[in-house]
Amino acid sequence: MAEQKLSKEQKEHQARLRKVSARLAEFYGEQIWENRLPAVDELVCTYLSQNTNDINRDKAFEALKARFNSWEAVRDADPTAVQEAIRIAGLANHKGPNIQAGLKAISEKTGGPIDLEWLKDLSVDEAREWLTSLKGVGPKTAAIVLVFSLGMPAFPVDTHVYRVTGRIGLRPLKMDVVKTHTYLEEIGDPTEFGPLHLNIIRLGREICQARKPKCPICPVTDLCQYPDKTLA
Repeated sequence: MAEQKLSKEQKEHQARLRKVSARLAEFYGEQIWENRLPAVDELVCTYLSQNTNDINRDKAFEALKARFNSWEAVRDADPTAVQEAIRIAGLANHKGPNIQAGLKAISEKTGGPIDLEWLKDLSVDEAREWLTSLKGVGPKTAAIVLVFSLGMPAFPVDTHVYRVTGRIGLRPLKMDVVKTHTYLEEIGDPTEFGPLHLNIIRLGREICQARKPKCPICPVTDLCQYPDKTLA
């Protein structure tokens, strides 16, 4: 969205976001998404990451790749075999069918190849709409695939990003998670979406925690609008 079309509130949030982005980049440095994956691989990883930790997600992903030699093989496999391969990630009875259904939907869309590069020819909104039409794929999963694998200007919002952006005052406080994705995309700099997303997550995990945030050591405490800051 062009800046001149932003509301007064959006412009205030945009100005604060710019300052926060610069401050976090100075404090943490520019974060890099480790092990950048092809879009289909990233999609499968995000399926596996739901309700589990990174270690078990990665173990499940590697087990799936070791068991099957292609995504086509995963798509066509006996569902039980897929579920067994990813068991360590938990919820295998849900994740397995969702992964296979997603791979089949991609094949149907492309006419064969299991590939998501074609999403680059769409707008961000169109690409997000297609991805979220897949069962088990929400706005966060779609945004991760778009920004980190396809280089498209999407802003993933997880629990940490949602909490931190609300406290600092980078979005309307009562805005829901789904709308926060597009709101941050409207007011933010697309070139910073990936690194800023990672820096906000790090801030949320290490300092701006859900309980007892460490406000005295926060690098953006002077910019933050949170009324219940901790003093020590």
